[in-house]
Amino acid sequence: MSRVSKPIRVVIVEDSPTMRAILQARFEREDDIVVVGAAANAAEGRQMIRELDPDVVTLDVEMPGMNGLDFLEKIMALRPTPVIVVSGSTHEGAETTARALAIGAVSCYAKSEGAGSYSFDDQGKLADLIRDASKVRFVTRPAPPPPTPPRTSTAPRSPTLVERPRLIAIGSSTGGVEALQVLLGGFSADCPPTVVVQHISARFAPAVARTLDQSCPPKIVIAEPDLPLLEGHVYIAPGDDRHFSVGGRSGHLYQRLRRGEPVSGHLPSVDVLFHSVAEVVGAGAVGILLTGMGTDGAEGLLALAQTGARTIAQDEATCTVFGMPRAAIALGAAGVVAPIGTIARHAFSKAA
Repeated sequence: MSRVSKPIRVVIVEDSPTMRAILQARFEREDDIVVVGAAANAAEGRQMIRELDPDVVTLDVEMPGMNGLDFLEKIMALRPTPVIVVSGSTHEGAETTARALAIGAVSCYAKSEGAGSYSFDDQGKLADLIRDASKVRFVTRPAPPPPTPPRTSTAPRSPTLVERPRLIAIGSSTGGVEALQVLLGGFSADCPPTVVVQHISARFAPAVARTLDQSCPPKIVIAEPDLPLLEGHVYIAPGDDRHFSVGGRSGHLYQRLRRGEPVSGHLPSVDVLFHSVAEVVGAGAVGILLTGMGTDGAEGLLALAQTGARTIAQDEATCTVFGMPRAAIALGAAGVVAPIGTIARHAFSKAA
């Protein structure tokens, strides 16, 4: 007798009748997904989400007559629900999608590869995103503590800073853009060179870099092959069919982008990045593994730890998905497990 699982309940928020029909048709082909509502605007979407309590929402944030980002903020503040942004292929669509990911959307999906044409068959890509999003469980997160007032005592303090890292390497996936905004917002403008693999489509990676660059002190750019890694810069993998890694020559570090096969299920892979940092930089590096589904980065973080590098994993309470950090912790790869708001401090100091 086959096991019957509860279907994933989806609400579609999309102003285009054609696109609503296409999305519904795609989901009707899946035995484990059911569309419980299809809204043409934010007002309808808000009511459906409140009344139907879906497992996942697909949201077009480019709808006319409303601010999709404001709507998303309300969803995340009042009724946190896994949201997949279904975006157009325009430059404006990519920029809006990047901002939505920073607000808390769990993933993004491009409507079409060609302008003005929507393919009925996407080889199940959106359905797979729905399945992944349905596994996200939002938790109530405590408000951040108030800032510590300046010390007035003249008594000497024990030094807490460690030797400045030569390089910082970061891996993230589902919920990672939001986490990166918090983490990199705590970096200084003259931070050590920092390299990032965030699992995201190449279509949206440049917009994500620009969005983070607007709100974080360092200069945040997309990685380019064979160029040096500079102080005060954060380099994000392009998200295409190339692995991002670190090379070293004549005492200098540089970016490497090479074509290859998926590793740990991903291309680019966090494991590939972390292993290269372990080999080239070793104990002079800091490795940070953030929210994400699966295990990518866990073995690479262990390789870093074995060189004596400082290794940090995001804690469960502040992760959108605790998969990648959990896997690293299970391997004994994480020297520190910390909430996202304190990871920057852990990267540069001995303070708990």
